[in-house]
Amino acid sequence: MVSGNGTHKVCQLSCARLKAVAPSNVAALLELGAPDQPALVVPDRLSLTYARLRELTDEAANALASRGVGMGDRVAIVYPNGPEAILLFLAASMVATACPLNPAYKEDEFRFYLEDVGARFLLVPPGEAEAARRAIPTGLKVIEAAIDDSGRLRVNGDGHGKPRDSVVLSSAVDIGLVLHTSGTTSRPKRVPLRNDNLAASVANVVATYELSPEDVSLCIMPLFHVHGLVASALATFASGGTVVAPERFSPLGFWSLMQAHRPTWFTASPTPHQLVLARLQSDRPSGTERLRFVRSCSSALSPAQMSLMERRFGVPVLEAYGMTEASHQMASNPLPPDARFAGSVGRGTGVDIAVFDEAGARLPAGTSGEVVIRGPNVMHGYENNPQANAAAFVDGWFRTGDVGTLDDAGYLRLIGRIKELINRGGEKIAPREIDEVLEAHPAVKEAVAFGVPHATWGEEVAAAVVLTAPATEKELLAFCRDRLADFKVPRHLHIVESIPRTPTGKIQRRFVAEQFA
Repeated sequence: MVSGNGTHKVCQLSCARLKAVAPSNVAALLELGAPDQPALVVPDRLSLTYARLRELTDEAANALASRGVGMGDRVAIVYPNGPEAILLFLAASMVATACPLNPAYKEDEFRFYLEDVGARFLLVPPGEAEAARRAIPTGLKVIEAAIDDSGRLRVNGDGHGKPRDSVVLSSAVDIGLVLHTSGTTSRPKRVPLRNDNLAASVANVVATYELSPEDVSLCIMPLFHVHGLVASALATFASGGTVVAPERFSPLGFWSLMQAHRPTWFTASPTPHQLVLARLQSDRPSGTERLRFVRSCSSALSPAQMSLMERRFGVPVLEAYGMTEASHQMASNPLPPDARFAGSVGRGTGVDIAVFDEAGARLPAGTSGEVVIRGPNVMHGYENNPQANAAAFVDGWFRTGDVGTLDDAGYLRLIGRIKELINRGGEKIAPREIDEVLEAHPAVKEAVAFGVPHATWGEEVAAAVVLTAPATEKELLAFCRDRLADFKVPRHLHIVESIPRTPTGKIQRRFVAEQFA
Protein backbone atom coordinates (compact mmCIF):
# COMPACT_ATOMS: atom_id res chain seq x y z
CA MET A 1 0.00 0.00 0.00
CA VAL A 2 1.34 3.41 -0.94
CA SER A 3 2.13 5.76 1.89
CA GLY A 4 0.05 8.88 2.35
CA ASN A 5 2.80 11.15 1.02
CA GLY A 6 3.39 8.93 -2.00
CA THR A 7 -0.28 8.82 -2.84
CA HIS A 8 -0.56 12.60 -2.51
CA LYS A 9 2.36 13.19 -4.89
CA VAL A 10 0.93 10.80 -7.48
CA CYS A 11 -2.47 12.45 -7.14
CA GLN A 12 -0.94 15.90 -7.69
CA LEU A 13 0.50 14.57 -10.94
CA SER A 14 -2.86 13.04 -11.95
CA CYS A 15 -4.70 16.28 -11.20
CA ALA A 16 -2.15 18.34 -13.11
CA ARG A 17 -2.49 16.05 -16.15
CA LEU A 18 -6.27 16.24 -15.94
CA LYS A 19 -6.19 20.05 -15.98
CA ALA A 20 -3.65 20.07 -18.80
CA VAL A 21 -5.73 17.78 -21.01
CA ALA A 22 -8.95 19.81 -20.48
CA PRO A 23 -10.97 17.02 -22.11
CA SER A 24 -13.40 18.11 -24.81
CA ASN A 25 -15.64 15.15 -23.93
CA VAL A 26 -15.65 12.57 -21.17
CA ALA A 27 -14.32 9.80 -23.43
CA ALA A 28 -11.09 11.82 -23.65
CA LEU A 29 -10.51 11.02 -19.97
CA LEU A 30 -9.35 7.58 -21.10
CA GLU A 31 -6.28 9.24 -22.61
CA LEU A 32 -5.00 9.81 -19.08
CA GLY A 33 -4.51 6.10 -18.37
CA ALA A 34 -1.34 4.18 -19.22
CA PRO A 35 -2.03 1.92 -22.24
CA ASP A 36 -1.22 -1.35 -20.44
CA GLN A 37 -2.89 -0.39 -17.15
CA PRO A 38 -6.14 -2.27 -16.38
CA ALA A 39 -8.95 0.24 -16.87
CA LEU A 40 -12.08 -1.85 -16.44
CA VAL A 41 -12.52 -5.24 -14.82
CA VAL A 42 -15.91 -6.96 -14.97
CA PRO A 43 -15.60 -9.96 -12.63
CA ASP A 44 -16.11 -13.37 -14.25
CA ARG A 45 -16.37 -11.76 -17.66
CA LEU A 46 -13.53 -9.58 -18.96
CA SER A 47 -10.67 -7.20 -18.22
CA LEU A 48 -9.83 -4.25 -20.47
CA THR A 49 -6.66 -2.18 -20.50
CA TYR A 50 -6.87 1.54 -21.21
CA ALA A 51 -5.61 0.90 -24.74
CA ARG A 52 -8.32 -1.69 -25.40
CA LEU A 53 -11.09 0.37 -23.79
CA ARG A 54 -10.09 3.32 -25.99
CA GLU A 55 -10.19 1.08 -29.06
CA LEU A 56 -13.62 -0.26 -28.19
CA THR A 57 -14.94 3.23 -27.44
CA ASP A 58 -13.74 4.46 -30.84
CA GLU A 59 -15.30 1.41 -32.51
CA ALA A 60 -18.60 2.02 -30.76
CA ALA A 61 -18.60 5.73 -31.63
CA ASN A 62 -17.89 4.94 -35.28
CA ALA A 63 -20.58 2.25 -35.31
CA LEU A 64 -23.13 4.68 -33.90
CA ALA A 65 -22.16 7.36 -36.41
CA SER A 66 -22.50 4.91 -39.30
CA ARG A 67 -26.07 4.25 -38.20
CA GLY A 68 -27.00 7.91 -38.29
CA VAL A 69 -26.15 9.04 -34.76
CA GLY A 70 -24.77 12.56 -34.70
CA MET A 71 -24.42 15.78 -32.74
CA GLY A 72 -27.67 16.91 -31.18
CA ASP A 73 -29.15 13.41 -31.12
CA ARG A 74 -30.35 11.91 -27.86
CA VAL A 75 -29.27 8.29 -27.40
CA ALA A 76 -31.14 6.34 -24.73
CA ILE A 77 -29.04 3.58 -23.15
CA VAL A 78 -30.82 0.75 -21.33
CA TYR A 79 -28.16 -1.53 -19.85
CA PRO A 80 -27.45 -2.96 -16.42
CA ASN A 81 -24.02 -2.38 -14.90
CA GLY A 82 -21.30 -3.94 -17.02
CA PRO A 83 -18.85 -3.13 -19.81
CA GLU A 84 -21.55 -2.12 -22.30
CA ALA A 85 -23.06 0.44 -19.93
CA ILE A 86 -19.71 2.22 -19.62
CA LEU A 87 -18.53 1.74 -23.19
CA LEU A 88 -21.78 2.90 -24.82
CA PHE A 89 -22.09 5.90 -22.52
CA LEU A 90 -18.58 7.01 -23.49
CA ALA A 91 -19.26 6.44 -27.19
CA ALA A 92 -22.67 8.13 -27.20
CA SER A 93 -21.40 11.18 -25.33
CA MET A 94 -18.48 11.39 -27.77
CA VAL A 95 -20.65 11.80 -30.88
CA ALA A 96 -24.07 12.79 -29.47
CA THR A 97 -25.81 13.01 -26.07
CA ALA A 98 -26.11 9.99 -23.78
CA CYS A 99 -29.36 9.37 -21.88
CA PRO A 100 -28.93 6.33 -19.60
CA LEU A 101 -32.17 4.85 -18.28
CA ASN A 102 -32.88 2.41 -15.48
CA PRO A 103 -33.43 -1.07 -17.00
CA ALA A 104 -35.97 -1.78 -14.24
CA TYR A 105 -38.45 0.78 -15.58
CA LYS A 106 -41.83 -0.46 -16.73
CA GLU A 107 -43.25 0.21 -20.19
CA ASP A 108 -45.13 3.39 -19.21
CA GLU A 109 -42.05 4.77 -17.48
CA PHE A 110 -39.89 4.10 -20.53
CA ARG A 111 -42.51 5.76 -22.73
CA PHE A 112 -42.43 8.92 -20.60
CA TYR A 113 -38.63 9.16 -20.46
CA LEU A 114 -38.03 8.34 -24.12
CA GLU A 115 -40.58 10.91 -25.25
CA ASP A 116 -39.60 13.54 -22.69
CA VAL A 117 -35.91 13.43 -23.56
CA GLY A 118 -36.59 13.33 -27.30
CA ALA A 119 -34.58 10.16 -27.87
CA ARG A 120 -33.85 9.33 -31.52
CA PHE A 121 -31.94 6.12 -30.80
CA LEU A 122 -32.32 3.36 -28.25
CA LEU A 123 -29.34 1.17 -27.33
CA VAL A 124 -30.29 -2.19 -25.82
CA PRO A 125 -28.73 -5.63 -25.28
CA PRO A 126 -29.60 -8.17 -28.00
CA GLY A 127 -32.94 -9.79 -27.27
CA GLU A 128 -33.46 -7.89 -24.00
CA ALA A 129 -35.15 -4.74 -22.66
CA GLU A 130 -38.58 -5.73 -23.95
CA ALA A 131 -40.39 -3.05 -21.91
CA ALA A 132 -38.23 -0.34 -23.49
CA ARG A 133 -38.77 -1.75 -26.98
CA ARG A 134 -42.55 -1.76 -26.53
CA ALA A 135 -42.45 1.87 -25.42
CA ILE A 136 -40.54 3.36 -28.34
CA PRO A 137 -42.14 6.38 -29.99
CA THR A 138 -42.57 6.63 -33.75
CA GLY A 139 -39.29 7.20 -35.58
CA LEU A 140 -36.97 5.99 -32.83
CA LYS A 141 -34.33 3.57 -34.08
CA VAL A 142 -33.28 0.55 -32.00
CA ILE A 143 -29.61 -0.45 -32.00
CA GLU A 144 -28.45 -3.66 -30.34
CA ALA A 145 -24.90 -3.79 -29.03
CA ALA A 146 -22.89 -6.19 -26.90
CA ILE A 147 -19.35 -7.33 -26.20
CA ASP A 148 -19.07 -11.01 -27.08
CA ASP A 149 -17.11 -13.74 -25.31
CA SER A 150 -14.00 -12.95 -27.33
CA GLY A 151 -14.06 -9.31 -26.19
CA ARG A 152 -15.22 -7.98 -29.57
CA LEU A 153 -17.91 -5.36 -29.92
CA ARG A 154 -20.98 -6.47 -31.88
CA VAL A 155 -23.40 -3.79 -33.04
CA ASN A 156 -26.50 -5.19 -34.75
CA GLY A 157 -24.20 -8.10 -35.66
CA ASP A 158 -22.53 -6.43 -38.61
CA GLY A 159 -20.10 -3.97 -40.04
CA HIS A 160 -17.78 -1.26 -38.86
CA GLY A 161 -18.55 2.41 -38.85
CA LYS A 162 -17.14 5.37 -40.69
CA PRO A 163 -13.45 6.22 -40.42
CA ARG A 164 -12.74 8.13 -37.21
CA ASP A 165 -11.84 11.39 -38.95
CA SER A 166 -15.29 11.59 -40.56
CA VAL A 167 -17.09 11.55 -37.21
CA VAL A 168 -17.89 14.91 -35.60
CA LEU A 169 -16.86 14.76 -31.94
CA SER A 170 -18.57 16.65 -29.15
CA SER A 171 -16.91 19.67 -27.55
CA ALA A 172 -16.60 20.86 -23.98
CA VAL A 173 -19.75 22.99 -24.25
CA ASP A 174 -21.88 20.29 -25.86
CA ILE A 175 -24.36 18.35 -23.74
CA GLY A 176 -22.82 14.97 -23.02
CA LEU A 177 -25.40 13.58 -20.61
CA VAL A 178 -29.09 14.12 -19.90
CA LEU A 179 -30.67 12.72 -16.75
CA HIS A 180 -33.88 13.44 -14.89
CA THR A 181 -34.46 14.62 -11.36
CA SER A 182 -36.19 12.17 -9.08
CA GLY A 183 -39.39 14.20 -9.25
CA THR A 184 -40.34 14.06 -5.56
CA THR A 185 -42.59 17.13 -5.76
CA SER A 186 -43.41 17.32 -9.49
CA ARG A 187 -42.86 15.53 -12.77
CA PRO A 188 -39.16 14.72 -13.28
CA LYS A 189 -37.22 17.59 -14.81
CA ARG A 190 -34.56 17.15 -17.51
CA VAL A 191 -31.02 17.95 -16.40
CA PRO A 192 -28.65 18.58 -19.33
CA LEU A 193 -25.01 18.28 -18.29
CA ARG A 194 -22.33 19.66 -20.58
CA ASN A 195 -19.04 17.88 -21.01
CA ASP A 196 -17.27 20.65 -19.11
CA ASN A 197 -19.73 20.24 -16.20
CA LEU A 198 -18.88 16.54 -16.03
CA ALA A 199 -15.14 17.14 -16.37
CA ALA A 200 -15.23 19.67 -13.52
CA SER A 201 -17.04 17.24 -11.23
CA VAL A 202 -14.62 14.45 -12.14
CA ALA A 203 -11.65 16.70 -11.35
CA ASN A 204 -13.18 17.60 -7.99
CA VAL A 205 -13.61 13.94 -7.04
CA VAL A 206 -10.04 13.11 -8.09
CA ALA A 207 -8.65 15.99 -6.04
CA THR A 208 -10.82 15.37 -2.96
CA TYR A 209 -9.74 11.76 -2.54
CA GLU A 210 -6.25 12.07 -4.03
CA LEU A 211 -6.98 9.39 -6.60
CA SER A 212 -4.04 7.99 -8.53
CA PRO A 213 -3.20 5.18 -11.00
CA GLU A 214 -2.64 2.92 -8.00
CA ASP A 215 -6.26 3.17 -6.91
CA VAL A 216 -8.85 0.47 -7.54
CA SER A 217 -12.51 1.48 -7.29
CA LEU A 218 -15.20 -1.12 -6.64
CA CYS A 219 -18.27 0.21 -8.48
CA ILE A 220 -21.47 -1.09 -6.88
CA MET A 221 -23.76 1.87 -7.62
CA PRO A 222 -25.91 2.00 -10.79
CA LEU A 223 -24.18 3.49 -13.82
CA PHE A 224 -27.41 5.16 -14.98
CA HIS A 225 -27.05 7.72 -12.15
CA VAL A 226 -24.26 10.23 -11.50
CA HIS A 227 -23.11 8.61 -8.26
CA GLY A 228 -21.88 5.44 -9.92
CA LEU A 229 -21.06 6.98 -13.28
CA VAL A 230 -19.13 10.08 -12.21
CA ALA A 231 -17.64 9.12 -8.85
CA SER A 232 -16.94 5.40 -9.23
CA ALA A 233 -16.17 5.18 -12.94
CA LEU A 234 -15.21 8.47 -14.62
CA ALA A 235 -13.15 9.83 -11.72
CA THR A 236 -11.21 6.58 -11.56
CA PHE A 237 -10.55 6.67 -15.32
CA ALA A 238 -9.39 10.29 -14.99
CA SER A 239 -6.88 9.24 -12.34
CA GLY A 240 -5.57 6.35 -14.44
CA GLY A 241 -6.81 3.81 -11.91
CA THR A 242 -8.85 0.63 -12.28
CA VAL A 243 -12.63 0.29 -12.10
CA VAL A 244 -13.98 -3.07 -10.92
CA ALA A 245 -17.62 -3.14 -12.03
CA PRO A 246 -19.63 -6.25 -11.15
CA GLU A 247 -22.73 -6.71 -13.28
CA ARG A 248 -24.93 -6.89 -10.20
CA PHE A 249 -24.61 -6.01 -6.54
CA SER A 250 -25.33 -8.48 -3.78
CA PRO A 251 -24.33 -8.18 -0.12
CA LEU A 252 -23.13 -11.79 -0.12
CA GLY A 253 -21.04 -11.40 -3.28
CA PHE A 254 -19.55 -8.10 -2.12
CA TRP A 255 -17.03 -9.73 0.19
CA SER A 256 -15.90 -12.18 -2.48
CA LEU A 257 -15.22 -9.18 -4.73
CA MET A 258 -13.31 -7.44 -1.96
CA GLN A 259 -11.09 -10.48 -1.47
CA ALA A 260 -10.53 -11.05 -5.19
CA HIS A 261 -9.79 -7.46 -6.24
CA ARG A 262 -8.51 -5.68 -3.10
CA PRO A 263 -10.02 -2.24 -3.90
CA THR A 264 -8.53 0.89 -2.37
CA TRP A 265 -11.94 2.58 -2.09
CA PHE A 266 -15.59 2.30 -2.90
CA THR A 267 -18.61 4.56 -2.70
CA ALA A 268 -22.28 3.82 -2.06
CA SER A 269 -25.41 5.17 -0.47
CA PRO A 270 -26.09 4.18 3.16
CA THR A 271 -28.36 1.27 2.20
CA PRO A 272 -25.69 -0.86 0.45
CA HIS A 273 -23.28 0.02 3.25
CA GLN A 274 -25.80 -1.26 5.76
CA LEU A 275 -26.38 -4.46 3.79
CA VAL A 276 -22.68 -5.34 3.53
CA LEU A 277 -22.10 -4.55 7.20
CA ALA A 278 -24.83 -7.02 8.12
CA ARG A 279 -22.60 -9.77 6.68
CA LEU A 280 -19.65 -8.83 8.90
CA GLN A 281 -18.90 -10.44 12.22
CA SER A 282 -15.40 -9.04 12.76
CA ASP A 283 -13.31 -5.93 12.19
CA ARG A 284 -10.96 -5.53 9.20
CA PRO A 285 -12.00 -8.71 7.34
CA SER A 286 -10.03 -10.17 4.45
CA GLY A 287 -10.21 -7.94 1.40
CA THR A 288 -9.87 -4.64 3.24
CA GLU A 289 -6.07 -4.62 3.43
CA ARG A 290 -5.61 -2.02 0.67
CA LEU A 291 -8.61 0.18 1.52
CA ARG A 292 -7.74 3.86 1.95
CA PHE A 293 -11.26 5.16 2.64
CA VAL A 294 -14.94 4.42 2.15
CA ARG A 295 -17.24 7.08 0.71
CA SER A 296 -20.95 7.54 1.42
CA CYS A 297 -23.26 9.77 -0.60
CA SER A 298 -26.81 10.19 -2.01
CA SER A 299 -28.57 9.97 1.36
CA ALA A 300 -27.90 10.88 4.98
CA LEU A 301 -25.49 8.61 6.86
CA SER A 302 -26.33 8.33 10.54
CA PRO A 303 -23.49 8.96 13.02
CA ALA A 304 -24.06 5.48 14.46
CA GLN A 305 -23.66 3.83 11.06
CA MET A 306 -20.56 5.89 10.30
CA SER A 307 -18.98 4.84 13.60
CA LEU A 308 -19.74 1.18 12.95
CA MET A 309 -18.37 1.37 9.41
CA GLU A 310 -15.11 2.94 10.56
CA ARG A 311 -14.67 0.26 13.19
CA ARG A 312 -15.46 -2.59 10.80
CA PHE A 313 -13.47 -1.34 7.81
CA GLY A 314 -10.67 0.27 9.81
CA VAL A 315 -10.46 3.29 7.48
CA PRO A 316 -11.98 6.79 7.34
CA VAL A 317 -15.60 6.93 6.20
CA LEU A 318 -16.12 10.14 4.24
CA GLU A 319 -19.66 11.39 3.81
CA ALA A 320 -20.21 13.49 0.70
CA TYR A 321 -22.98 15.60 -0.81
CA GLY A 322 -24.06 15.37 -4.41
CA MET A 323 -26.95 15.89 -6.76
CA THR A 324 -27.67 15.42 -10.45
CA GLU A 325 -27.86 19.17 -11.13
CA ALA A 326 -24.25 19.53 -9.95
CA SER A 327 -22.90 16.60 -12.00
CA HIS A 328 -22.75 14.77 -8.67
CA GLN A 329 -20.27 15.96 -6.02
CA MET A 330 -20.61 19.34 -4.28
CA ALA A 331 -19.03 18.70 -0.87
CA SER A 332 -17.20 16.02 1.04
CA ASN A 333 -15.45 15.34 4.27
CA PRO A 334 -11.71 15.34 3.51
CA LEU A 335 -9.07 12.68 3.91
CA PRO A 336 -6.92 12.72 7.06
CA PRO A 337 -5.16 14.59 8.51
CA ASP A 338 -8.00 17.08 7.92
CA ALA A 339 -11.02 16.65 10.18
CA ARG A 340 -14.15 14.71 9.31
CA PHE A 341 -17.36 14.98 11.27
CA ALA A 342 -20.27 12.59 11.70
CA GLY A 343 -23.48 14.26 10.61
CA SER A 344 -21.66 16.64 8.27
CA VAL A 345 -21.24 16.30 4.51
CA GLY A 346 -17.96 18.19 4.70
CA ARG A 347 -16.64 21.21 2.83
CA GLY A 348 -17.27 22.46 -0.68
CA THR A 349 -15.20 20.64 -3.31
CA GLY A 350 -14.60 22.90 -6.29
CA VAL A 351 -17.82 24.83 -5.68
CA ASP A 352 -18.92 27.79 -3.60
CA ILE A 353 -21.49 26.92 -0.94
CA ALA A 354 -23.61 29.39 1.00
CA VAL A 355 -26.79 29.41 3.08
CA PHE A 356 -29.57 31.85 2.14
CA ASP A 357 -32.73 32.96 3.89
CA GLU A 358 -36.14 33.00 2.21
CA ALA A 359 -35.46 36.46 0.76
CA GLY A 360 -32.20 35.35 -0.86
CA ALA A 361 -29.89 37.04 1.66
CA ARG A 362 -26.73 35.26 2.77
CA LEU A 363 -26.85 33.97 6.34
CA PRO A 364 -23.96 33.86 8.85
CA ALA A 365 -22.32 30.67 10.06
CA GLY A 366 -24.44 28.58 12.38
CA THR A 367 -27.75 29.85 11.00
CA SER A 368 -30.00 27.43 9.14
CA GLY A 369 -31.37 28.23 5.71
CA GLU A 370 -31.42 26.98 2.14
CA VAL A 371 -28.14 25.58 0.80
CA VAL A 372 -27.10 27.25 -2.47
CA ILE A 373 -24.16 26.43 -4.74
CA ARG A 374 -22.30 27.75 -7.75
CA GLY A 375 -19.41 26.32 -9.74
CA PRO A 376 -18.31 24.92 -13.10
CA ASN A 377 -19.91 21.53 -12.43
CA VAL A 378 -23.40 23.01 -11.97
CA MET A 379 -25.86 22.70 -14.85
CA HIS A 380 -26.85 25.85 -16.74
CA GLY A 381 -30.56 25.20 -16.26
CA TYR A 382 -33.32 22.63 -16.56
CA GLU A 383 -34.13 21.92 -20.18
CA ASN A 384 -37.14 23.77 -21.66
CA ASN A 385 -38.41 24.67 -18.21
CA PRO A 386 -38.19 28.45 -17.64
CA GLN A 387 -40.54 28.31 -14.67
CA ALA A 388 -38.35 25.79 -12.85
CA ASN A 389 -35.22 27.76 -13.72
CA ALA A 390 -36.69 31.00 -12.40
CA ALA A 391 -37.34 29.25 -9.10
CA ALA A 392 -34.01 27.38 -9.00
CA PHE A 393 -31.50 30.17 -9.67
CA VAL A 394 -30.91 33.41 -7.78
CA ASP A 395 -28.08 35.77 -8.76
CA GLY A 396 -26.04 32.92 -10.25
CA TRP A 397 -26.57 30.60 -7.28
CA PHE A 398 -28.43 27.30 -7.66
CA ARG A 399 -30.98 26.63 -4.94
CA THR A 400 -30.61 23.00 -3.85
CA GLY A 401 -33.86 22.80 -1.90
CA ASP A 402 -31.89 21.46 1.07
CA VAL A 403 -31.88 23.11 4.48
CA GLY A 404 -28.53 23.26 6.25
CA THR A 405 -25.99 25.19 8.27
CA LEU A 406 -22.34 26.05 7.67
CA ASP A 407 -19.85 26.31 10.51
CA ASP A 408 -16.94 28.74 10.66
CA ALA A 409 -14.63 26.19 9.00
CA GLY A 410 -16.98 25.73 6.05
CA TYR A 411 -18.35 22.31 7.03
CA LEU A 412 -21.93 21.80 5.93
CA ARG A 413 -24.58 20.01 7.94
CA LEU A 414 -27.84 19.13 6.19
CA ILE A 415 -31.05 19.31 8.19
CA GLY A 416 -33.63 18.28 5.60
CA ARG A 417 -35.46 19.29 2.46
CA ILE A 418 -37.40 22.57 2.44
CA LYS A 419 -40.53 20.74 1.34
CA GLU A 420 -39.95 18.06 3.99
CA LEU A 421 -39.87 20.43 6.93
CA ILE A 422 -42.73 19.72 9.30
CA ASN A 423 -44.73 22.85 10.12
CA ARG A 424 -46.41 22.24 13.47
CA GLY A 425 -48.35 25.35 14.41
CA GLY A 426 -45.66 27.60 12.94
CA GLU A 427 -42.76 25.65 14.45
CA LYS A 428 -40.55 24.38 11.60
CA ILE A 429 -39.19 20.95 12.49
CA ALA A 430 -36.36 19.26 10.59
CA PRO A 431 -37.28 15.55 10.33
CA ARG A 432 -33.62 14.52 10.18
CA GLU A 433 -33.15 15.69 13.77
CA ILE A 434 -35.88 13.29 14.89
CA ASP A 435 -34.37 10.49 12.77
CA GLU A 436 -31.04 10.87 14.56
CA VAL A 437 -32.56 10.82 18.02
CA LEU A 438 -34.54 7.65 17.30
CA GLU A 439 -31.53 6.00 15.64
CA ALA A 440 -29.50 6.68 18.78
CA HIS A 441 -31.71 4.19 20.63
CA PRO A 442 -29.90 0.82 20.79
CA ALA A 443 -32.94 -1.09 19.50
CA VAL A 444 -33.50 1.11 16.44
CA LYS A 445 -31.84 0.22 13.16
CA GLU A 446 -33.43 2.96 11.08
CA ALA A 447 -35.93 5.79 11.53
CA VAL A 448 -37.73 8.18 9.20
CA ALA A 449 -39.80 11.09 10.52
CA PHE A 450 -42.46 12.87 8.49
CA GLY A 451 -45.43 15.19 8.85
CA VAL A 452 -49.08 14.17 8.86
CA PRO A 453 -52.10 16.48 8.58
CA HIS A 454 -53.60 17.80 11.82
CA ALA A 455 -56.80 19.81 12.21
CA THR A 456 -55.37 22.19 14.82
CA TRP A 457 -51.63 22.32 14.26
CA GLY A 458 -51.62 21.99 10.48
CA GLU A 459 -49.11 19.16 10.73
CA GLU A 460 -48.13 16.72 13.43
CA VAL A 461 -44.94 14.67 13.75
CA ALA A 462 -44.93 10.96 12.92
CA ALA A 463 -42.14 8.44 12.40
CA ALA A 464 -41.54 4.94 11.11
CA VAL A 465 -38.84 2.81 12.75
CA VAL A 466 -37.15 -0.51 11.97
CA LEU A 467 -35.94 -2.40 15.03
CA THR A 468 -33.01 -4.71 15.65
CA ALA A 469 -34.17 -5.66 19.15
CA PRO A 470 -37.49 -5.63 21.01
CA ALA A 471 -38.75 -2.17 22.02
CA THR A 472 -42.20 -0.73 22.62
CA GLU A 473 -43.69 2.45 21.23
CA LYS A 474 -43.97 3.79 24.77
CA GLU A 475 -40.28 3.16 25.42
CA LEU A 476 -39.19 4.83 22.19
CA LEU A 477 -41.36 7.90 22.76
CA ALA A 478 -39.98 8.26 26.29
CA PHE A 479 -36.48 8.12 24.81
CA CYS A 480 -37.45 10.96 22.45
CA ARG A 481 -38.98 13.09 25.23
CA ASP A 482 -35.67 13.03 27.08
CA ARG A 483 -33.87 14.41 24.03
CA LEU A 484 -36.33 16.56 22.08
CA ALA A 485 -38.54 19.54 22.79
CA ASP A 486 -42.10 18.35 23.31
CA PHE A 487 -43.38 19.76 20.02
CA LYS A 488 -40.80 17.65 18.14
CA VAL A 489 -41.69 14.33 19.78
CA PRO A 490 -43.62 12.06 17.38
CA ARG A 491 -47.31 11.69 18.16
CA HIS A 492 -47.53 8.64 15.92
CA LEU A 493 -44.88 5.92 15.80
CA HIS A 494 -45.01 3.03 13.32
CA ILE A 495 -42.82 -0.01 13.98
CA VAL A 496 -42.27 -1.56 10.54
CA GLU A 497 -40.26 -4.29 8.83
CA SER A 498 -38.58 -1.98 6.31
CA ILE A 499 -38.58 1.57 4.96
CA PRO A 500 -39.57 2.02 1.29
CA ARG A 501 -36.80 3.33 -0.94
CA THR A 502 -36.15 4.44 -4.49
CA PRO A 503 -34.07 2.19 -6.82
CA THR A 504 -30.98 4.22 -5.85
CA GLY A 505 -31.52 3.61 -2.14
CA LYS A 506 -32.86 7.06 -1.32
CA ILE A 507 -35.59 7.60 1.22
CA GLN A 508 -38.35 9.92 0.03
CA ARG A 509 -40.33 11.04 3.06
CA ARG A 510 -43.40 11.82 0.97
CA PHE A 511 -43.70 8.17 -0.02
CA VAL A 512 -43.05 7.01 3.53
CA ALA A 513 -45.79 9.34 4.76
CA GLU A 514 -48.22 8.05 2.13
CA GLN A 515 -47.56 4.46 3.19
CA PHE A 516 -47.64 4.81 6.96
CA ALA A 517 -49.66 7.95 7.72
